[in-house]
Amino acid sequence: MSKRPVIAITPGEPAGIGPDLMAALEYDDDVDWVCIADPDLLDDRARLRGRQRHWPRYAPGVHGPSILPVALAHRAVPGVLDPANADYVLSCLRRATEGCLAGEFAALVTGPVHKAVINEAGYAFTGHTEFLAHAAGVAEVVMMLVAGSLRVALVTTHVSLASVPAAITGARLDAVLGILDAALMRDFGIARPAIAVLGLNPHAGEGGHLGREEIDVITPAVVRAQARGIRAVGPIPADTAFIPARLAHVDAVLAMYHDQGLPVLKAHGFGGGVNVTLGLPFPRISVDHGTALDRAGTGRVDTGSMASAMALAKALASRHAGP
Repeated sequence: MSKRPVIAITPGEPAGIGPDLMAALEYDDDVDWVCIADPDLLDDRARLRGRQRHWPRYAPGVHGPSILPVALAHRAVPGVLDPANADYVLSCLRRATEGCLAGEFAALVTGPVHKAVINEAGYAFTGHTEFLAHAAGVAEVVMMLVAGSLRVALVTTHVSLASVPAAITGARLDAVLGILDAALMRDFGIARPAIAVLGLNPHAGEGGHLGREEIDVITPAVVRAQARGIRAVGPIPADTAFIPARLAHVDAVLAMYHDQGLPVLKAHGFGGGVNVTLGLPFPRISVDHGTALDRAGTGRVDTGSMASAMALAKALASRHAGP
């Protein structure tokens, strides 16, 4: 891999804040950033901010930020969703994924997409994480959000709360703990990561009186992980897992479902947090916020999460490249 990593960026929903972020950001000159998007869309958002940006066409060896053009079906209006542009969003993601898998790009940074409008267009789409796993042919991936020193990984992601207990199986926990442990060592440089595993039920089941998932599924998985050399502890009651005294001794928290762990993380570092997909053959990092349709095209842009995502993408790309 070149000493100058080439990192792809997909802005996401064209009616949302993603294109505004591309126009507002400053780009490090030691990385070749490739924005996969419609050039007119980025030009429109830059003009709304009262500025112009020169986006040269992407080609191997072009240094600095460049654009790899993908055409919109309809011109995007800030804040107005258009299902006709759903294929554009997915096409940008496909091109970025293909480039990462081929070694053309060292990492992928994704802006926010709007799942509902993609589904309204007729595509079965549950999120970036699932899309990228399928495109890469990977059976198991793990979503982890990072805000400063706090890392929260998820056993289940975008499923209904009623579906969560059945989705927490011994096989899934074995896979997640293995992927999380390996990623913390390889990507984050932690020699022997400590992982706090949360319980599913209140008070981690209260000895089976509030549910048996901890006894029947989670505890055996923790024991198996320990036998494999993984420093997992738990199950820990979720209501006390995030107190500072406990967090001081762990490198990541493994939550059983989306809204068990992520509200704490977002309260801890909203605006600077990022989403990392573990288990892919390439680094993928995303913003931790939504499309912010009400802010698109208004100039009210907070680049904190995207800047954090880009900084982490640089770091992970360098570690994946090896010595």
